[in-house]
Amino acid sequence: MGDKAIQRLPAESYYAGELARLRQQDQWPRPPGWLLSPKGVETFVLGDESEGITPKFVAPSEIVTRVIISLATQRGAMLVGEPGTAKSWLSELICAAICDDSTLIIQGGAVETVQQLLYTWNGAILESKGPCLDALIPGPVYRGMEQGLLVRYEEIARSSPALQDALLSIMSERSITIPELAGDEAILYARDGFNLVATSNTTDVGVNEMSSALKRRMNFETIRPIKYVEDEIEVVMREAEKVLSASGVDVKPDEAIIEALVIIFHELRNGQSLDGRSTDRLASAVMSTAEAVSVAHAMGVYAYYYREGKMLAEDFTDFLVGAAIKDNADDLKRMNHYFETEVANKKGKVWETIFQRWQSSFRF
Repeated sequence: MGDKAIQRLPAESYYAGELARLRQQDQWPRPPGWLLSPKGVETFVLGDESEGITPKFVAPSEIVTRVIISLATQRGAMLVGEPGTAKSWLSELICAAICDDSTLIIQGGAVETVQQLLYTWNGAILESKGPCLDALIPGPVYRGMEQGLLVRYEEIARSSPALQDALLSIMSERSITIPELAGDEAILYARDGFNLVATSNTTDVGVNEMSSALKRRMNFETIRPIKYVEDEIEVVMREAEKVLSASGVDVKPDEAIIEALVIIFHELRNGQSLDGRSTDRLASAVMSTAEAVSVAHAMGVYAYYYREGKMLAEDFTDFLVGAAIKDNADDLKRMNHYFETEVANKKGKVWETIFQRWQSSFRF
């Protein structure tokens, strides 16, 4: 068991070499508690070929800059947007760059009590010694404040109003009161470097209304889908290669197939073809870049085990349908109309093969 490879390393481990190089070369001023300057953090996220830093996130630089500057103040950063726009990935990258730890994570839908958010107690020690620091089990927020680290709060709109109120006090006072303890131990003050990076899907509007007071203590930034199809193709190629390598699969994604995949996702997501014609949007599917990477990953794994390592266009629609249609019969009709009106008219061998496979297997 112990010799099995880790399936997914956190960003600070995967890019440890880049981070070490940046920290050694970074001559710009750093906010208190940070391991990189704001310019260094931005370089890590967006990449810089001249410094050998790979791009990891596609967005206008001013968006990334605003998020970074927000975290350099005593205001948290709230990343909002559609599912699959890599909000969580951006928060992970920023935490890795700033404090070399992206693992202090709270999942909004999984945390039910304030104790889970802040701290709990070891029952055995509590019984033998009474309330003391040895008996205290710190939660993610406690650890972040104690060590001066960033805390990631995923899907904050899924948290109850009580949890949001607890966050409000922390963001305002930058301290936690521990009534069970006495003296200096009864209060924890946040160390330099502590802050909150939260995310929320726009589809979660209405789950729990975010309190106006908490909103005022965080800067909001909308993360949008990748605008240009060329950029999205590059991202899907890069990320597909990464996840295939992590799966132990020696397959290079076929660029023509990845291009077709990204164009289909791009057109269905935007409700418009690259030529400006209206297309049907799918109702139940998230046609995101992340989902496109998942399809490319599945096709690469299939190619390795079933196709002697070659990704084939005739397998494309089988994996596309599994990702895009889900269990919605109306979406299958919309997809069929899209193939008949758009895919049928696209030129090239890959497009022709994809359309023929669709006609033989999924047309109705």
